[in-house]
Amino acid sequence: MPKRGYHHGNLRQALVDAALRLIEAKGPTGFTLSEAAKQAGVTPAAVYRHFAGRDDLIAEASRQGYAIFADLMEAAFADGQPSALASFEATGRAYLAFARQYPGHYIAMFESGISINRTPQLAQEAARARAILERAADTLCQQIPAEKRPSAAVFSAHIWALSHGVVELFARNSPGTASSFVPEDLLESGIGIYLRGLGVIAPDD
Repeated sequence: MPKRGYHHGNLRQALVDAALRLIEAKGPTGFTLSEAAKQAGVTPAAVYRHFAGRDDLIAEASRQGYAIFADLMEAAFADGQPSALASFEATGRAYLAFARQYPGHYIAMFESGISINRTPQLAQEAARARAILERAADTLCQQIPAEKRPSAAVFSAHIWALSHGVVELFARNSPGTASSFVPEDLLESGIGIYLRGLGVIAPDD
C-alpha cells in the first residue's frame, strides 16, 4: 500500500486521518503510533511533536467526530422544522447516517474508552452534540402536560440509547447480527412506541 504523505505541512491532520483508517481496520487499541506515522509517511519521532501518545491521537479523532456529528444533527433538526416531531425523528436518522458514513470517528467516540473529558475541546464538542438532541426532545416535550413531562435530558438519553443500540446491533454489519430489519425502520418504530407511551402521538398514528 503506498504511503499517503501529508501536504502543506498539515502533519497533525494527516496523523488523525491515518489513525481513523487504522481504527476502522484494527480497532482503537489495535494499532501503534508507529503504524500511524508510517501511514502518514513520516517517522515515529515526528508524531510526538503533535501527540503525547496514542490516546491523545484517538481523542482528537473523537473530537473531530463529535464536531461532524453535531453539525449533522443540527442540520437534521433544522430540516424537520417547523414540526417538532419531524425534527426529532430526523435527528435519529442522522445518528444512523453518521455511524455509516464515519465509522472511524464513531468507533473513536463510542468504543475507544477515551473519556469525553480528556480535553476541554473534546468535552465542548460532545456537549454541543448532546445539546442538539436535548433541544429536539425539549421541543417535542412541550406537547406533554407539565406534570407528566420528562426532563429533556432523560428523554434525549432514552432516544440516544435506542439509536445507539440500533446502530450497534443492526447498522454496522457486525458478525452474528444479520437481520431482516431495516435499521431506519427499526429506529422509527421504536421511537414511535416510546412517543405513544408518553402520549406525544396518538395510539393510531
